[in-house]
Amino acid sequence: MKKNVLITGTSTGVGLESAMLFAKNNYKVYATMRNLKKSEKLKQKIQEENLDINLLPLDVTKIDSIQSAVKTIIERDGKIDVLVNNAGAGFAKTTEQATEAEIKWVTDVNYLGVVFCTQAVLPYMRKQKSGQIISVTSVGGLVGQPFNELYCGAKFAVEGFMEGLATYMSEPFNIKITCVEPGGITTEFMTSAIDKTAVDGQFATGEYAPIFEKYMAGNQKRANESEVQVYQTAIEVANVALNIAQNENPPLRIRTSQWAEDFCQLKTKADPDGLKLVKQIQDSFL
Repeated sequence: MKKNVLITGTSTGVGLESAMLFAKNNYKVYATMRNLKKSEKLKQKIQEENLDINLLPLDVTKIDSIQSAVKTIIERDGKIDVLVNNAGAGFAKTTEQATEAEIKWVTDVNYLGVVFCTQAVLPYMRKQKSGQIISVTSVGGLVGQPFNELYCGAKFAVEGFMEGLATYMSEPFNIKITCVEPGGITTEFMTSAIDKTAVDGQFATGEYAPIFEKYMAGNQKRANESEVQVYQTAIEVANVALNIAQNENPPLRIRTSQWAEDFCQLKTKADPDGLKLVKQIQDSFL
């Protein structure tokens, strides 16, 4: 019997590529997105390549939507083998200039959505004594960056949530936990992040403007001059997620490129895959 996988945020980018890649590697895929009207590209691929992909609506900011999607999968298959928490959105704006609604939104999409999707699948994985939860986080979940503090805060929260789960889910439940940590990705995600940066049609204003201009210029310079590729394609990141799903003993965390590895080195050098820390916590508390 095929393993099935629930993937969030599959209308574009890493989610779209992951849905197709998992299907091509003998998984039954439940590809979810907030708005199924954005599924035309995926529908076309399903028809062209006869892929075992089932489309479901799932809005990670709405608990009833999450529960409905999970219920549908359980009714059809009686199990969920893998959850890929991929849905997320970039956001670059100063805390001072962000609205209350924006702060809640970036937290809901990037953190609470992961929590509630995970919460929805755990009872079934626990009952079947097997499962895997893979969350696509970011180097921003390890390293805080200028104008990204709200986004990084949400991704740091995902990292802490996943790390905490990892300390007691492997035994006795055989549920594996991994954070996949990309650097920059050349997808619509980047466009979204830029869109969310603007304040009344402009980028950071007032006293923040010169700092922001320096920040953006530095980003462009690194992309142009770096010997190691800064920006990855979505399929490259999707391949990392697939490799993790196929790994009998996956790491707690993994960077998806050499650039990401180098960028996070001060945080990760002592324990690159996070498993030493998990073992230490287990020995200390359990």
